[in-house]
Amino acid sequence: MEDRFSIVSVEEDLIRANENVAEEISSLLTEKGIRSFDIVGAIGAGKTSLLERIIERLKKKYRIAVITGDVTTRIDADRISRHGVKTLQINTGRECALTAFFLKEALGKIDLNDVDVLFVENVGNLICPADYVLGCDKRIVVVSLTEGPYVIKKHPLLFKISDIAVINKIDLRNIIEVNPEKMLKDALEINPDLKVVLTSAKTEEGLDDLISTMEL
Repeated sequence: MEDRFSIVSVEEDLIRANENVAEEISSLLTEKGIRSFDIVGAIGAGKTSLLERIIERLKKKYRIAVITGDVTTRIDADRISRHGVKTLQINTGRECALTAFFLKEALGKIDLNDVDVLFVENVGNLICPADYVLGCDKRIVVVSLTEGPYVIKKHPLLFKISDIAVINKIDLRNIIEVNPEKMLKDALEINPDLKVVLTSAKTEEGLDDLISTMEL
Protein backbone atom coordinates (compact mmCIF):
# COMPACT_ATOMS: atom_id res chain seq x y z
CA MET A 1 0.00 0.00 0.00
CA GLU A 2 2.82 2.39 0.90
CA ASP A 3 4.53 1.81 -2.47
CA ARG A 4 1.30 2.61 -4.29
CA PHE A 5 0.93 5.91 -2.46
CA SER A 6 4.58 6.71 -3.20
CA ILE A 7 3.97 6.19 -6.90
CA VAL A 8 0.87 8.40 -6.84
CA SER A 9 2.82 11.11 -5.01
CA VAL A 10 5.62 11.05 -7.60
CA GLU A 11 3.09 11.29 -10.44
CA GLU A 12 1.38 14.25 -8.80
CA ASP A 13 4.73 15.96 -8.25
CA LEU A 14 5.61 15.46 -11.91
CA ILE A 15 2.31 16.91 -13.07
CA ARG A 16 2.76 19.95 -10.81
CA ALA A 17 6.33 20.45 -12.02
CA ASN A 18 5.10 20.21 -15.61
CA GLU A 19 2.45 22.84 -14.92
CA ASN A 20 5.10 25.19 -13.54
CA VAL A 21 7.20 24.82 -16.69
CA ALA A 22 4.08 25.27 -18.83
CA GLU A 23 3.46 28.59 -17.08
CA GLU A 24 7.02 29.64 -17.93
CA ILE A 25 6.41 28.72 -21.57
CA SER A 26 3.12 30.61 -21.65
CA SER A 27 4.78 33.73 -20.27
CA LEU A 28 7.65 33.45 -22.75
CA LEU A 29 5.38 33.04 -25.78
CA THR A 30 3.15 35.89 -24.62
CA GLU A 31 6.18 38.13 -24.15
CA LYS A 32 7.30 37.32 -27.70
CA GLY A 33 3.80 37.91 -29.09
CA ILE A 34 3.56 34.34 -30.42
CA ARG A 35 0.20 32.64 -30.93
CA SER A 36 0.51 28.96 -30.02
CA PHE A 37 -1.55 25.81 -30.52
CA ASP A 38 -1.19 22.33 -29.04
CA ILE A 39 -2.69 19.85 -31.52
CA VAL A 40 -3.60 16.44 -30.10
CA GLY A 41 -5.27 13.38 -31.59
CA ALA A 42 -4.80 9.71 -32.35
CA ILE A 43 -2.48 8.35 -35.01
CA GLY A 44 -4.26 8.59 -38.36
CA ALA A 45 -6.77 11.28 -37.35
CA GLY A 46 -5.27 13.65 -39.91
CA LYS A 47 -3.40 16.11 -37.67
CA THR A 48 -0.44 16.44 -40.01
CA SER A 49 -2.58 16.71 -43.14
CA LEU A 50 -4.68 19.46 -41.59
CA LEU A 51 -1.55 21.25 -40.44
CA GLU A 52 -0.10 21.10 -43.94
CA ARG A 53 -3.23 22.68 -45.41
CA ILE A 54 -3.31 25.38 -42.72
CA ILE A 55 0.35 26.22 -43.27
CA GLU A 56 -0.13 26.58 -47.01
CA ARG A 57 -2.87 29.13 -46.40
CA LEU A 58 -1.10 31.09 -43.70
CA LYS A 59 2.63 30.99 -44.42
CA LYS A 60 2.58 34.22 -46.44
CA LYS A 61 0.73 36.00 -43.63
CA TYR A 62 2.65 34.69 -40.61
CA ARG A 63 6.12 33.48 -39.72
CA ILE A 64 5.33 29.92 -38.68
CA ALA A 65 7.23 27.39 -36.60
CA VAL A 66 6.14 23.79 -36.05
CA ILE A 67 7.30 21.36 -33.37
CA THR A 68 6.26 17.76 -33.94
CA GLY A 69 6.28 14.98 -31.38
CA ASP A 70 6.75 11.31 -32.17
CA VAL A 71 7.96 8.27 -30.30
CA THR A 72 10.72 7.38 -32.78
CA THR A 73 10.32 8.78 -36.31
CA ARG A 74 10.48 12.18 -38.00
CA ILE A 75 7.98 11.32 -40.73
CA ASP A 76 5.59 14.15 -39.82
CA ALA A 77 8.40 16.68 -39.42
CA ASP A 78 9.70 15.83 -42.89
CA ARG A 79 6.24 16.36 -44.36
CA ILE A 80 5.84 19.72 -42.62
CA SER A 81 9.33 20.97 -43.49
CA ARG A 82 8.57 20.62 -47.20
CA HIS A 83 6.21 23.57 -46.82
CA GLY A 84 9.10 25.91 -46.08
CA VAL A 85 8.46 26.63 -42.40
CA LYS A 86 10.72 26.18 -39.38
CA THR A 87 10.27 22.60 -38.18
CA LEU A 88 11.71 20.82 -35.18
CA GLN A 89 11.23 17.14 -34.29
CA ILE A 90 11.00 15.86 -30.71
CA ASN A 91 11.39 12.10 -30.27
CA THR A 92 9.93 11.11 -26.91
CA GLY A 93 11.22 7.53 -26.79
CA ARG A 94 8.95 5.60 -24.45
CA GLU A 95 6.89 8.65 -23.47
CA CYS A 96 3.41 8.71 -25.01
CA ALA A 97 2.96 12.50 -24.97
CA LEU A 98 4.90 15.72 -25.13
CA THR A 99 5.47 17.46 -21.81
CA ALA A 100 6.31 21.07 -21.04
CA PHE A 101 9.86 19.89 -20.31
CA PHE A 102 10.22 18.59 -23.88
CA LEU A 103 8.73 21.77 -25.30
CA LYS A 104 10.92 24.12 -23.25
CA GLU A 105 14.04 22.38 -24.53
CA ALA A 106 12.79 22.56 -28.12
CA LEU A 107 11.94 26.25 -27.87
CA GLY A 108 15.53 26.92 -26.84
CA LYS A 109 16.58 25.78 -30.31
CA ILE A 110 14.31 28.20 -32.17
CA ASP A 111 14.77 31.94 -32.75
CA LEU A 112 11.45 33.02 -31.24
CA ASN A 113 12.00 36.58 -32.42
CA ASP A 114 11.34 35.25 -35.92
CA VAL A 115 8.05 33.46 -35.11
CA ASP A 116 4.45 34.72 -35.14
CA VAL A 117 2.58 31.42 -34.86
CA LEU A 118 3.71 28.18 -33.22
CA PHE A 119 2.03 24.84 -33.86
CA VAL A 120 2.89 21.89 -31.62
CA GLU A 121 1.77 18.55 -33.03
CA ASN A 122 1.62 16.21 -30.07
CA VAL A 123 2.36 12.48 -30.08
CA GLY A 124 -0.49 10.49 -31.65
CA ASN A 125 -2.60 9.61 -28.62
CA LEU A 126 -5.99 10.52 -27.13
CA ILE A 127 -5.16 9.61 -23.54
CA CYS A 128 -1.66 10.60 -22.38
CA PRO A 129 -1.66 14.26 -23.57
CA ALA A 130 -4.54 15.00 -21.20
CA ASP A 131 -2.13 14.82 -18.26
CA TYR A 132 0.31 17.44 -19.53
CA VAL A 133 -0.41 21.06 -20.35
CA LEU A 134 2.22 22.67 -22.56
CA GLY A 135 1.59 26.36 -22.03
CA CYS A 136 0.09 26.98 -25.47
CA ASP A 137 -2.74 29.47 -26.00
CA LYS A 138 -5.18 26.83 -27.22
CA ARG A 139 -5.46 23.06 -27.34
CA ILE A 140 -7.03 21.53 -30.43
CA VAL A 141 -8.20 17.92 -30.35
CA VAL A 142 -8.59 16.17 -33.71
CA VAL A 143 -10.66 13.04 -34.30
CA SER A 144 -11.86 11.47 -37.52
CA LEU A 145 -14.84 9.50 -38.79
CA THR A 146 -12.60 6.48 -39.33
CA GLU A 147 -12.10 6.16 -35.57
CA GLY A 148 -15.74 5.18 -35.17
CA PRO A 149 -18.89 6.82 -33.79
CA TYR A 150 -17.92 6.52 -30.11
CA VAL A 151 -14.38 7.91 -30.16
CA ILE A 152 -15.45 11.15 -28.46
CA LYS A 153 -17.54 9.47 -25.78
CA LYS A 154 -14.67 7.10 -25.01
CA HIS A 155 -12.17 9.93 -24.52
CA PRO A 156 -14.12 12.63 -22.67
CA LEU A 157 -11.23 14.17 -20.71
CA LEU A 158 -9.42 15.65 -23.72
CA PHE A 159 -12.67 17.20 -24.91
CA LYS A 160 -13.33 18.69 -21.47
CA ILE A 161 -9.96 20.44 -21.41
CA SER A 162 -9.63 21.44 -25.09
CA ASP A 163 -10.63 24.74 -26.68
CA ILE A 164 -11.35 23.51 -30.20
CA ALA A 165 -12.42 20.10 -31.48
CA VAL A 166 -11.98 19.08 -35.10
CA ILE A 167 -14.00 16.23 -36.59
CA ASN A 168 -11.99 15.32 -39.66
CA LYS A 169 -12.45 13.16 -42.77
CA ILE A 170 -16.07 14.21 -43.29
CA ASP A 171 -15.60 13.45 -46.99
CA LEU A 172 -16.16 9.83 -45.93
CA ARG A 173 -19.56 10.48 -44.35
CA ASN A 174 -21.41 8.78 -47.20
CA ILE A 175 -19.01 5.84 -47.32
CA ILE A 176 -18.80 4.75 -43.69
CA GLU A 177 -21.72 4.64 -41.29
CA VAL A 178 -20.56 7.38 -38.95
CA ASN A 179 -22.53 10.60 -38.50
CA PRO A 180 -20.28 13.64 -37.95
CA GLU A 181 -23.21 15.71 -36.66
CA LYS A 182 -23.80 13.10 -33.93
CA MET A 183 -20.09 13.28 -33.04
CA LEU A 184 -20.41 17.07 -32.83
CA LYS A 185 -23.36 16.66 -30.46
CA ASP A 186 -21.34 14.22 -28.31
CA ALA A 187 -18.50 16.74 -28.05
CA LEU A 188 -20.80 19.57 -26.97
CA GLU A 189 -22.50 17.38 -24.39
CA ILE A 190 -19.09 16.83 -22.79
CA ASN A 191 -18.02 20.48 -23.08
CA PRO A 192 -20.70 23.04 -24.04
CA ASP A 193 -18.03 25.75 -24.41
CA LEU A 194 -16.05 23.74 -26.96
CA LYS A 195 -15.79 25.14 -30.48
CA VAL A 196 -16.35 22.25 -32.90
CA VAL A 197 -15.41 22.33 -36.59
CA LEU A 198 -16.14 19.67 -39.22
CA THR A 199 -13.34 19.31 -41.76
CA SER A 200 -11.86 17.27 -44.55
CA ALA A 201 -8.12 17.66 -44.98
CA LYS A 202 -8.49 15.90 -48.33
CA THR A 203 -11.06 18.24 -49.90
CA GLU A 204 -10.27 21.21 -47.60
CA GLU A 205 -13.94 21.45 -46.64
CA GLY A 206 -14.26 23.36 -43.37
CA LEU A 207 -10.67 24.58 -43.45
CA ASP A 208 -11.63 28.26 -43.61
CA ASP A 209 -13.97 27.73 -40.66
CA LEU A 210 -11.15 26.12 -38.68
CA ILE A 211 -8.71 28.96 -39.39
CA SER A 212 -11.39 31.47 -38.42
CA THR A 213 -12.10 29.57 -35.20
CA MET A 214 -8.37 29.67 -34.43
CA GLU A 215 -8.57 33.44 -34.96
CA LEU A 216 -5.71 33.43 -37.45
